Amino acid sequence: MTGGTPHPDGDGIRTFPFPAELAVGGVGMQIGPMGTDRTWHADAPLHRVHRIDFHVVMLFTDGPVRHMIDFAEYQAGAGDLLWIRPGQVHRFSRETVYRGTVLTMQPGFLPRATVEATGLYRYDLPPLLHPHPDRLTALQASLDQLRREYEDTATLPLSLHAAVLRHTLTAFLLRLAHLAASSAEVTRQQTDSTFTRFRDAVEHGFATNHSVSAYADALGYSRRTLVRAVRAATGGTPKGFIDKRVVLEAKRLLAHTDMPIGRVGAAVGFPDAANFTKFFHLHSGQTPVAFRAELR
Repeated sequence: MTGGTPHPDGDGIRTFPFPAELAVGGVGMQIGPMGTDRTWHADAPLHRVHRIDFHVVMLFTDGPVRHMIDFAEYQAGAGDLLWIRPGQVHRFSRETVYRGTVLTMQPGFLPRATVEATGLYRYDLPPLLHPHPDRLTALQASLDQLRREYEDTATLPLSLHAAVLRHTLTAFLLRLAHLAASSAEVTRQQTDSTFTRFRDAVEHGFATNHSVSAYADALGYSRRTLVRAVRAATGGTPKGFIDKRVVLEAKRLLAHTDMPIGRVGAAVGFPDAANFTKFFHLHSGQTPVAFRAELR
């Protein structure tokens, strides 16, 4: 799926628009097989970080495939889906071949009511989905029907063809949105309330507070209780959880802004630039300067 003219954003990461000129009939979606000959654009740096301004849903028939979305690595296997939303940065893996079906959707192709009902801009929902066999069968059937409608340009006038595509696409997205919401709900139900409170506290305080003891005191828990809750929920430690959130924010600022390294460090709780550089290198394997340069 090639086409579209990329443009650099203020952070230097190229954004690739939806290739409307290559969509069948010029409609606001495309669907087809994934493979080595498919890309968003002839110049798209698939192995480097780039941004898209449209939705992408990939249903894999083979794996494993490693794919980076907003600086987090996801591993998908056969029967899994990845949902990338407009504005998210991502990067394809050099080492694996992508096989399955890819659906792309242009913002504005669906009416507002459908957008709201399907949660198209729910960035809080997980991008990687693992449907159970029955749900996977229904999703695959819905996607196959959408592909047949997309490729059938002979039996209906273009206006009716586009209308049928919108309805068929909506049916698929409603199933997909239900799966995404269900996955998020299961995760919430399985997460201990102690960890939930800690996670929320870190989200609000990570820029200034990196102390496990300070979080424990503020929440009214002993340090040992907090350690047990975080280990049960994540397999890691409270300090590791805090550090991971700090690193993520630092990566976002390095990628999406032109702030000097010292200001990025100060924004995530490191007034001293040297200490920030040491911390970032320890947790990412790169200096902040090298990380930013890799994205440009």
